[in-house]
Amino acid sequence: MRHRLATACLALAPVAVGAQVTTEQQSGTTALLQAVSAVDARTVWVSGHRATVLRTTDGGSTWTRRMVTEADSTLEFRDVHALDAKTAWVLAAGPGAKSRIYHTTDGGASWALQFTNADSAAFYDCFTFFDRQRGVAFSDASGGRTLILRTENGGKVWTLLPASAVPAPLEGEGAFAASGGCVTSHGKRDAWITTASSAGTRLFRSRDAGKSWAAFDTPFVRGDAAGMTAASFRDAKRGIGVAARISMMATDTAGKTVGVTSDGGHTWALRTRPPEAGAIFGVTMVPRASRSTAVAAALSGLWVTRDDARSWNRVASGAFWSVGAADRLVWGVGPAGRIVRVDFSGANRR
Repeated sequence: MRHRLATACLALAPVAVGAQVTTEQQSGTTALLQAVSAVDARTVWVSGHRATVLRTTDGGSTWTRRMVTEADSTLEFRDVHALDAKTAWVLAAGPGAKSRIYHTTDGGASWALQFTNADSAAFYDCFTFFDRQRGVAFSDASGGRTLILRTENGGKVWTLLPASAVPAPLEGEGAFAASGGCVTSHGKRDAWITTASSAGTRLFRSRDAGKSWAAFDTPFVRGDAAGMTAASFRDAKRGIGVAARISMMATDTAGKTVGVTSDGGHTWALRTRPPEAGAIFGVTMVPRASRSTAVAAALSGLWVTRDDARSWNRVASGAFWSVGAADRLVWGVGPAGRIVRVDFSGANRR
């Protein structure tokens, strides 16, 4: 949405905070980092502004820049999706041709440009993949229709879904390209898109790997530059969503910004937000921690909940844009190349 927004380095010493250990890592860049794709406990990809793509294969002890040599250095890679240490896609968000998708199969040594947006009114925000072949990408509405791309061959060809397969857009409906969390998937068939508009805040859901979509109204904050920013699902039913009044940014204290669902996003129970001011951009459930554990990325810090968002504790101060999790590890990223890892290995499982 328009109004939102090769060097190796060693990690710093970890700091224990409650039942988890927080480690500030060294990225080797000063670019704003906006997306995380954690494959497993060792392999993580991160992307951001100035066409930045980083990868670690040792859990973040070292990060290396994976240059997209074909890309304009002004591109903003606001989403990344990786399958392993060699295979990843990055999405550049922006108006018109600034929206692009690149793909690597050799760990970022080389990249192929798979998609360039030809619609000057479109602005692609986020994407996800179900497997090596099938993926979807979402744009702000253009020309009076909802724009969702789909691929069945690993991104070699992206096809715009027909209007009959997607919800008709609300006026000005789009998504926040803030954390790479506005499009998410779980397993081989389930996917969700968080949207925002002054007319309402909706969640799109697909149960057939992105072939068709239904829209559900949500109780999250709505209005000018306000709405859902990200969602994360533990399975096909249980998830957490976050929202923000983006126009307020660091001073955002809006209510109706955190909710949980137990029916795949059809209905939501609103919960408390992290106590400090600051827009909430990203959220992730922690796969192998307790079923109620999630981490949110906000301009006031990284926040953890262990009780389905009934309460929050800050595990890292400063601004964060995005989070991603694998196993019992979470990585948060943000301005000036910041990367923080939070290790929940010492926490009790349920």
